[in-house]
Amino acid sequence: VQLQASGGGLAQPGGSLRLSCVAAGSVSSINQMGWYRQTSGKARDLVARINNYDFATYGDGVKGRFTISRDTLKKAIYLQMNDLKPQDSAIYYCKAIAGVPRSDYWGQGTQVTVSS
Repeated sequence: VQLQASGGGLAQPGGSLRLSCVAAGSVSSINQMGWYRQTSGKARDLVARINNYDFATYGDGVKGRFTISRDTLKKAIYLQMNDLKPQDSAIYYCKAIAGVPRSDYWGQGTQVTVSS
């Protein structure tokens, strides 16, 4: 499974950005996809994930501001980020869980910077 993330950039506090992640390869084996973020010196934290039943889980501090969605036809997930805050600044990574036994697949990171 290969993942291609896009959509990061610079936003002002209170602004919005939309991240996209498109999967290729053995996409039929994917059972969950999600977004994680990482700042320098820290572990990657869950932002949001969604499974094949469209059940979504959100990490701390983003519920109500971020929305994860998926397009099964395009084999993609999206992260709509509203009311961005400076503490949302991080590298955002797309992740898929796929295969038997389950394995983690990561896309390249996309930088999100929230600053005035």
